[in-house]
Amino acid sequence: MNNKIKYAFYLLLPIISGSIIGFLTNDFIDYNSLVRPPFSPPSWLFPVMWSIIYILMGISYFLFRKKLYNEDTSINYYTQLVVNLLWSVIFFVFKFRLLAIFWIILLDVLVILLMNNYKKYEKKSTYLLVPYAIWIIFATYLTIGIYFLN
Repeated sequence: MNNKIKYAFYLLLPIISGSIIGFLTNDFIDYNSLVRPPFSPPSWLFPVMWSIIYILMGISYFLFRKKLYNEDTSINYYTQLVVNLLWSVIFFVFKFRLLAIFWIILLDVLVILLMNNYKKYEKKSTYLLVPYAIWIIFATYLTIGIYFLN
């Protein structure tokens, strides 16, 4: 695979895969019918935030891979992406809300590990993931709150 195709893949994979999951889970989303904890954002904010986060995620991995290849970091990146994508299926499609708490805590850990790995090789990649880390920590709060309130 030539470099332009590889770089396009790195940049676009999160936004394309996130869009596919969003499309597939859209009919199952019951966020507005749930009792939500304080500071819960309106439902329209989620696709906006996730679009921004997926773009930043793609850019961060692109910058990392453009600089070097580290197998552990790449495995960490793809693992957290899969865990991220499956959370919506667990929470909205299957409504396994307790499992979703443990799943998102796993995602929190994986993203923090990824940021730590990036910090060793490409600091810009770490900084680009700060909004992602903040958002999923907030999503952890929402997931826990929704579980206990419903």
